[in-house]
Amino acid sequence: MLKLTRGLLATALLALLLAGCAYQPGIDERVTDDDPATLLEQAQQQEPARAARTRLEAADILARQGQRTQALEIARQIDRSQLAGDPLTRWALLLADLGESEGDPEAVIQATQDLDGLALSRSQTLALREQRGLALLERDNPFAAAKALLLVQTESDDEALNDPIWRALGELDQRRLAELGERQGALARGWVALVEAVRSGDGNIDRLFLRLDEWRSRNQRHPAARRLPADLIALRELSGQEVQHIAVLLPESGALSRIATAIGEGIRTRHRLSNDANVRLSFIDSTSGNLESLYREAQNRGAQVVIGPLNKDRVSELERRNRVPLPTLALNYGRGASNAAEGLFQYGLSAEGEAKQAARRAWDDGHRRAALLVPDNGWGQRVGEAFWDEWRAQGGKVTKAVRYNPGASATESTRRTIAESRPDLLFMLALPDYARQVPPTLDYYGANKLPVYATSHLFSGRLNPRLDGDLNGVMFLDIPWQIPDAAAGGEDALPFNASYRSLREETDPNLFRLSAMGVDAFELARRLPQFQLVSNSELFGATGTLRARHDGRIQRTLPWARFVDGVPQPVLSPGAFGDERTP
Repeated sequence: MLKLTRGLLATALLALLLAGCAYQPGIDERVTDDDPATLLEQAQQQEPARAARTRLEAADILARQGQRTQALEIARQIDRSQLAGDPLTRWALLLADLGESEGDPEAVIQATQDLDGLALSRSQTLALREQRGLALLERDNPFAAAKALLLVQTESDDEALNDPIWRALGELDQRRLAELGERQGALARGWVALVEAVRSGDGNIDRLFLRLDEWRSRNQRHPAARRLPADLIALRELSGQEVQHIAVLLPESGALSRIATAIGEGIRTRHRLSNDANVRLSFIDSTSGNLESLYREAQNRGAQVVIGPLNKDRVSELERRNRVPLPTLALNYGRGASNAAEGLFQYGLSAEGEAKQAARRAWDDGHRRAALLVPDNGWGQRVGEAFWDEWRAQGGKVTKAVRYNPGASATESTRRTIAESRPDLLFMLALPDYARQVPPTLDYYGANKLPVYATSHLFSGRLNPRLDGDLNGVMFLDIPWQIPDAAAGGEDALPFNASYRSLREETDPNLFRLSAMGVDAFELARRLPQFQLVSNSELFGATGTLRARHDGRIQRTLPWARFVDGVPQPVLSPGAFGDERTP
């Protein structure tokens, strides 16, 4: 859980203690026993408003006794609608403090959902808004987090907020950044300009800092001009160490050659259009030869960084090593639970990763009972289990999981998925022809209001309103390049726009995502020294917002869309945080 960045928490806690001392219940409400267990027993016999105040007293006592986990559980269960005035303020301060200290961002969000209705001092208001912003960031809601933190910094001019604000802004696409700049005033516009200055870079650190110096000269009073975010400061160590030669290990024949060709085309296109003559590419056929000989060939050619291999077995072999000979961006994920090799990064278009994001999104949208519909094959099993594991980790229940025959009609499998199980959402993994059968079947069986969440695989990537009208209402996530109007505000706002237009015209639609992966692979490879040095480094790319986990595996965050009249339309922030959503 992210911590408060200054002494605001201490101020809020002092206010909480003072409030606790000052609070005196009415004669008819006074309790004579300070034992929490007794208070909780009394609350069971009291009318709702009085019971809520009694439970608050019990939670307060438990917190002061150091039993904070139990105190948090009790405070979370208090119905805030039964509190008013000073008790409501005490509850919000207590729950936010407990949620922050116990690593429960959901509790912080619950406590701070309506600050306008609380009797707070200025310092308390700022402290709670900051806690809310950090909790929202922890729960992967960067837009709402940025709004909250920017509001605090506007009032406080606090440079200590620079790092979490930078992290939140880094996860936003161009449309959301522009929206922040329009809504939040001069401070936010300065931050947006800083993000754009960094994103417009090409991996050359010297040129990046020239742009940063220009930004600082135009924004001298901005908190980030006085102290750059720590990640940007750390990049100075890389000055003069830019990647200038990349070896690409891809098979030219065999089962993976078609995939490799599409990825290679993306790499070549991005290299050609990057306007950086200092970067060289060396393609090495990885069809035969062991890893040692391939790395030796890359070193002999003078490469500083390697893209590849693509084969999953070879990536698994690399991740079991202590280190790799050259910094490496593998184009697949190994089979290990984690990656142990120093210098090895792993990147791919993982359907399992999309399923996990779908589980988190459905939970944040307030759903708790999921039904699963996945194909009866190894792919379906892996992706279904990824959703299942993430869903259970969130606290959700799986009501039924059905594996279907991809060659058969969807009618019976869809009926079995929802029959007598009462799910409040359906997770679907399916290709377009099968996926289009599912919503009409749900309509037929009276489940037309059941929310459906899906991976990118249900969308062909080409607009087809006549056929995709059957998918109306279905939510799915996909790479920005596939849903430009939904994800990034149109083609002009897409990352690496020139490469997008070139590849969109020339590439087989079935391979377009792989070409986009090649574009991002090239950009990631140029930034591998940065990713090695700066934790949480990220790239706003063609295939999503890409960030390296602690073990070097690249995690993609994808935008969401919903079919409306057969066309993908944007879906904004999860409703669980009270932010905007499309109807």
